[in-house]
Amino acid sequence: MNYYSWHKDAYQQLAQRSGKLPHALLIKGVTGIGKRAFAGALAQGLLCEKPVAPLMACGVCDACHWFGTVSHPDFRAVQPEAAESTEDDAEATDKKKKRDISVAQIRSLEDFIHISAHRGGAKVVVIQPAEAMNINAANALLKSLEEPPPATYFLLVCDRPHLLPATIRSRCQQLLLNSPAMQEAVDWLVKNGASRPELALAQTGGAPVLAAEIDTEEYWTSRKQFFDGLSLRAFEPLALAEKFAAHPVPQLINWLQRWTYDLASLCFQQRLRYNPDFKEALTLSARNVNGLEVLRFHRELVRFQRIVNHPLNVRLLIEDLMLRYAGLARD
Repeated sequence: MNYYSWHKDAYQQLAQRSGKLPHALLIKGVTGIGKRAFAGALAQGLLCEKPVAPLMACGVCDACHWFGTVSHPDFRAVQPEAAESTEDDAEATDKKKKRDISVAQIRSLEDFIHISAHRGGAKVVVIQPAEAMNINAANALLKSLEEPPPATYFLLVCDRPHLLPATIRSRCQQLLLNSPAMQEAVDWLVKNGASRPELALAQTGGAPVLAAEIDTEEYWTSRKQFFDGLSLRAFEPLALAEKFAAHPVPQLINWLQRWTYDLASLCFQQRLRYNPDFKEALTLSARNVNGLEVLRFHRELVRFQRIVNHPLNVRLLIEDLMLRYAGLARD
């Protein structure tokens, strides 16, 4: 596993401290810039038995082979159970539990943390996304962070560190990973076959890994249908809600959040950020809405991110959002 080129400097700075790394590192940054790959490269570098340079895994030793097959005895990865489930998972009924990192998952690390390393070297735990830990899980992790055994490293990968308890943040050294420069991101996407690199980057706020993930015909088609519905002069909120009732709620809220950001930005600054391909429709819409109400609605959508993965009555939620959007129009 390797980190992305735009994080080379950050990785090399860590490598220079390879003998004095903190026992707990909070790797933070915006969604979709490659934090997980960075944590994976660091974990492999810590476990490699024949590194070619400090924290630079050789890729060929037994430890690297085991890491590549997710079977290294001195490595544990913790993530929400939903990320590990498949559509055929018979246990997938408890959706809330599966979207959290549970206290049981954290407690299951106790034996691993306190026994000696099988290979006589480091032990590494990666928790991602760390903010998915519920409060009991976070509390269970605290003791391990306070009294870590020697050569045991915790790598917490986090998109939204403000959602982590302050007690967790204070026991980690924080590392902020930045997004690449725009041209570097465009070049990387083009090299990897992106069909609409500039637009995908605009949609994701300049996050190239996430931009590569969304750059599919299905994504662009669904997004266009949703925005076309929002743009209609005779906007029909319930009809649009019905059409997208089966669509993933996080993506709908993400689209609506970015649409309202652009609306508010046009109202107050005549600028566009996320949706340049809908400039005409957004400009027309901005003339017919109350800018302050759009801004308030946008801020509510941002707060929705905290609960969007919990069980909801999806149809009622989408209908409510569409009706509230319709209420932004001037009388």
